[in-house]
Amino acid sequence: MTSSSRSPSPSPNPPIALHPPIEPYDHGMLDVGDGNHVYWETCGNPAGKPALVVHGGPGSGCSTGVRQLFDPQRYRVVLFDQRGCGRSTPHASDPTTKMRFNTTEHLLADMERLREHLGLAKWLLYGGSWGSTLILAYAQRHPERVSEIVIPAVTTTRRSEIDWLYRGVGRFLPAEWERFRDGVPSSDREDLVGAYARLVDDPDPAIRERATNAWCTWEDAVVATEPNGRPDAYSGRPSAARAALVRIVTHYFAHGAWLPEGILLDNADRLADIPGTLIHGRLDLGSPLDTAWHLSKAWPKATLTVISDAGHLGSPTTRSQILSALSHFATR
Repeated sequence: MTSSSRSPSPSPNPPIALHPPIEPYDHGMLDVGDGNHVYWETCGNPAGKPALVVHGGPGSGCSTGVRQLFDPQRYRVVLFDQRGCGRSTPHASDPTTKMRFNTTEHLLADMERLREHLGLAKWLLYGGSWGSTLILAYAQRHPERVSEIVIPAVTTTRRSEIDWLYRGVGRFLPAEWERFRDGVPSSDREDLVGAYARLVDDPDPAIRERATNAWCTWEDAVVATEPNGRPDAYSGRPSAARAALVRIVTHYFAHGAWLPEGILLDNADRLADIPGTLIHGRLDLGSPLDTAWHLSKAWPKATLTVISDAGHLGSPTTRSQILSALSHFATR
């Protein structure tokens, strides 16, 4: 990479093209217990370097387009949908799905069970946003199972980060945040995330739908400020996908992802032997750069590249840096 963890700067290189679209050569539904089945698929070269894609959200599901970040001749790419979303079952859009079986601990166990199911000794971990939190938690628990890490859009889901996204950012978008705040009863506004979590679990489908729409409208407003943002990044998703996303994300964030505050930064020394590439947009309003900066300082083998023209959703420059990092690690 072109920048170090101590002096981040954007790359001047022109954008690198994605790899051609590919289809899975194998897929399945992994029984992970508690009545849950996690969808997984493998693409590329069956004898290639194993890599796991850890999607964001939580609850977004894995995009097929992410397959094109990996050279299909050199990588064996594993994708999976975390509990309750995408093609995994039961789906969180179903109000009868029990959320008590969907926590960070469950997802970490699912990842390890999937690795064992596929017979992999180690794998590279790729993912951003919530995916980066899950990657860091998994790698700190199982460092011997991780060959490298590539993270665009670094988050650690500290309660301070959650509070910033759903309250602090309102200083930049006061009208939009006021509408978001007004989506919950006035008596619940001290805990907006918890209030929304309760609303999307309400027995009344009309209440659930209003809360889901209000949440997505706020998320849209935050990323729409970015150079590559769009007005319907969240609300433009299919109805069931939106319902699952908001139900899962509010469930996780209302509990601080069940992680002690700051634990992923405090335990960064457990990543000492793992090479890492961190890529973060300087204009990321929802997940400010300081988290990525502090992580890079605590993780000696990580490099941080700051992309000047990108926010949370990235940019062509971000994509080029991801492709470059994955190409570099493919030869290790």
